[in-house]
Amino acid sequence: MIHEHELIERAQKGDHDAFCALTRSYQRRVYALALYYTRDPHEAEDLSQEVWLKAYQALGGFRGEAGFYTWLRRITVNTFLNHQRGMKAMYSSGKKAFRLGELVSLDELGLTPAEPRVAPEERMQRQMMVEKVMEGLGELTEQQRLMFLLKHREGMTYDEIAQACEVTAGTVKKGLFRAVSRLREYLGVKPNAVPPSTMLDEVSYAGRE
Repeated sequence: MIHEHELIERAQKGDHDAFCALTRSYQRRVYALALYYTRDPHEAEDLSQEVWLKAYQALGGFRGEAGFYTWLRRITVNTFLNHQRGMKAMYSSGKKAFRLGELVSLDELGLTPAEPRVAPEERMQRQMMVEKVMEGLGELTEQQRLMFLLKHREGMTYDEIAQACEVTAGTVKKGLFRAVSRLREYLGVKPNAVPPSTMLDEVSYAGRE
């Protein structure tokens, strides 16, 4: 089994298969974060592809001072912030992704998110919960939604979120408090019941690595 650091070194030297191997390791995690942020599968697909395009272009500057996913997450957050500011990337109607200086389909690149195989009844219940949580996230501002996801899906600290979002830690705390309060109210979650963040983890078909 090839270690991640070896894949990174190979990708930096132009080994495109190595880069594709890296994307397969984190594709579902990046897509899941984009899906909860945008609440739209097609938009999440576009946004996650922008993340991988930027990662491909910036990989030569990766020095290993932080873990690869930490580096990738920084690119992801910056991409989301650009999205938040209205700077959306433009993709062709065929949903293409960049690789080896050419355009290839998402299926070929291995970036099309796959759903786990579950019983029909369980899938239906999960889908209903997904839709409810997605609707609840829509009650938040984009900044609140991003902060909530970074805190409860990525496990980032207040200071890390503040640095990533270019705001103060106090702003993050206020934003998260308002986000959780609004989600609890929308979902009808009582103070001592399962928190919205736990519900989000339970319904995530993309999962975490």
